[in-house]
Amino acid sequence: MNVFGIAGYSGSGKTTLLEKLLPLIVARGLRVSVIKHTHHHFDIDRPGKDSFRHRQAGASEVLLASASRWVLMNELRGAPEPSLAECVAHFAPCDLVLVEGFKGEEIPTLEVYRPANGKPPLWPDHRQIVAVACDQKLPSSPPCDLATFDLNDAPAIVRFVLDAVQLP
Repeated sequence: MNVFGIAGYSGSGKTTLLEKLLPLIVARGLRVSVIKHTHHHFDIDRPGKDSFRHRQAGASEVLLASASRWVLMNELRGAPEPSLAECVAHFAPCDLVLVEGFKGEEIPTLEVYRPANGKPPLWPDHRQIVAVACDQKLPSSPPCDLATFDLNDAPAIVRFVLDAVQLP
C-alpha cells in the first residue's frame, strides 16, 4: 500500500488539512485509510459499556461490531507501542494510507507549518519531509528548497501527494 505522511506541531492544522484532502482523493475513486498517531492517552470506549468491562476484566483484544462499523481495541498492557508498519499491516487493502503524525518515520511527508505557532519548522531536520504547506509565505530562514503549497490549496496538495506515491 502507498503511505504518505502529514506532520506538524499540535495546532498546525494537520487534521483540518486531512479533512479537506480526503473527499478530493475519494472523489477520484481511490480507497483511502488514515492512521492518526497521538502522544496522549485516549479511550474510544466508555465506562460501563460491555466492551469497556471486557477490557477492564483483562481481555487483550475486544472487537466491537455493528451493521455500520467495527473497531478492534488492543490493550498493550505494558507492551511497546506499535510501529507504523505494524499499524499499516492491520488495514484492509487500499490505494493510499495517509498518516497523521509518526513524523520520524521514513515515509514521504508533507509538513503543515504555521509560523504563528512559534515553533521551528521540521523540514530542516527531517529528510523525509518532501513538501511544506503553510498559511503564509515561508520565512527566508531557514531556506526551504522543497515543494511549497498554500495550506488552503487542497487540490494542489492532492495532486502532489498522488504524484509522490505514483497514483493517478
